[in-house]
Amino acid sequence: MADPFEVRMRFSSLLQHLNASITSSQKAAHYALKYRDMDEDLHSCILEQLERNSMNNRANIMYFIEHLCDMAQRENHLEFVRMMQRDILMVVDAVAPEDGSGAANVKVVRRVLNGLQQKDILVPQTVVEIEACLKERDTLPAHLALSPLPANENPNKASNTTPHGGKANGVARLDKRQIEQRIEEDRERHKRLRESIWAIGADDDLEFEKMWDEGSDVGEDDFLAAEEDMLERRQAVGVD
Repeated sequence: MADPFEVRMRFSSLLQHLNASITSSQKAAHYALKYRDMDEDLHSCILEQLERNSMNNRANIMYFIEHLCDMAQRENHLEFVRMMQRDILMVVDAVAPEDGSGAANVKVVRRVLNGLQQKDILVPQTVVEIEACLKERDTLPAHLALSPLPANENPNKASNTTPHGGKANGVARLDKRQIEQRIEEDRERHKRLRESIWAIGADDDLEFEKMWDEGSDVGEDDFLAAEEDMLERRQAVGVD
């Protein structure tokens, strides 16, 4: 049997190193389900990492949660789903706090909540209630939290009283490296989203039925056009 401490440390490391790739989220989700007998401990680990990590990483963990719940449903280990349903408000508060420091994550939270609702993990009423809270947290422009610190500023300084502090209007700002990382990760996610919109399913029959339904009925004009095309082809063959 695996050592619980080692499992927790390894899982924490996977959460800390999440990025925009689906692979990183799937790897962490597979690991959690591999040690599903420690599900309560691993769930508490998720909440702990949400409190400890940067806003960028919290956004990545939010996306991971959707992968974990989806995978847990498919493997019929619903305990992860139940615990997330129970603590979803705690998760949202960590990813997009009331103080506005996570304004850049509000869209992330909304996207994941909608995904969880579509997968029947969250009921519509819960999503509506959380959305009411998010509207108040979305009043602060997201770019404020993502604005760079002055060049001579210590990024670890968190003063609210000086003009060059680590916070602006009480909102913690990210350093240049974190901003660039967030921009790159958002770009990668938007790219995957566009690809998924244009992706064609494996079921050719559905695509055929869709084209058939969208096509218009054959009328007299279609027969006339076909006859004209046939005459033009015959003339072209005769000329050759």
